[in-house]
Amino acid sequence: MSSRWLASLEEEARRLLPPGVHEYYRQGSGDSTSADEAVAAWTKFRIVPRVLSDVREVILACDLLGTQAPVPFGIAPTTLQRAADREGEVAMARAAASVGVPLVVSSNAGSSFTAIAATGATWWLQAYLPQERALIRPCLAAAVTAGATAIVLTVDTPVVATKLDGGRPSVLTTVPRRWVGANLGDASDAPKAQDLGPADIAWLHEVTGLPVVVKGVLHPDDARMAVGAGAAAVWVSNHGGRQLDRSIATADALREVAGAVDGAVPVFVDGGVRDGVSAVVALSMGADALFIGRLPLYALAVGGSAAVVRAIEELSAELSEALKLAGCVDRAGARRLDVQEG
Repeated sequence: MSSRWLASLEEEARRLLPPGVHEYYRQGSGDSTSADEAVAAWTKFRIVPRVLSDVREVILACDLLGTQAPVPFGIAPTTLQRAADREGEVAMARAAASVGVPLVVSSNAGSSFTAIAATGATWWLQAYLPQERALIRPCLAAAVTAGATAIVLTVDTPVVATKLDGGRPSVLTTVPRRWVGANLGDASDAPKAQDLGPADIAWLHEVTGLPVVVKGVLHPDDARMAVGAGAAAVWVSNHGGRQLDRSIATADALREVAGAVDGAVPVFVDGGVRDGVSAVVALSMGADALFIGRLPLYALAVGGSAAVVRAIEELSAELSEALKLAGCVDRAGARRLDVQEG
């Protein structure tokens, strides 16, 4: 069960944010079916705990593409962060640096890569490929120069899904232009590629020299394809329910994707993990790390960097307690748990 403070973040953010901004953060595509069911998809699972185990020392540290993180969490990419906090991605990066977890920076970020890097955070660039691939090269080069350590290729967005805004114009058309797309240059308004293929994974690695994470995988065959094409990690995601509405929940996709990958590369997951017990469920299903998006975004709106730090620390404390109560002390022990759909 999530702490009262963690559980209160969304409502507190709703109270503080302009209605259009909160709606943009909260909403999914279509009728928001996938977005709305994400949390419940994790909480339907039940853990069969083990006993008579020494759980005095819990080990949460993990290697995330060469970064030694103290906990198996990262911050997922979200845009329009400067609507939550005037420093936007810089404030989020400062929090990531404080707790030692990687930050995935949206290619549509409203802060410069240089300013983000100056916080000392370990950061990865989330990238969409445009139809004309050359348009993204300057953005990729700037990210490499500023110290990005991985590229996260988002593969579930051949077009941007329609969002229903209650008759209001999208908030993206009303906020200051400088709040989004600070690093995109000519790629800012370019059509997204509708011909993505395995070769794009190798192309990104060749262009940047960085490991490429493939984000947006829900089918085990696609996971195998990504690994075969050179992906450094596979990220189970349905884009927070913001692309194909009624797509499968990540909680329901993770086990089969992890089984298909079979340890060849790390498996990450996002989508609806809001408490430590859900994190244990994800680890038991084969996740190597969990990335959280809306939770730190709401925290940023409520209390800036300090609140983001608190959110990650409370989530980590919940994970540690849940592991002990389940009778294990690390990810390997979580993988051996019997987790059943209730």
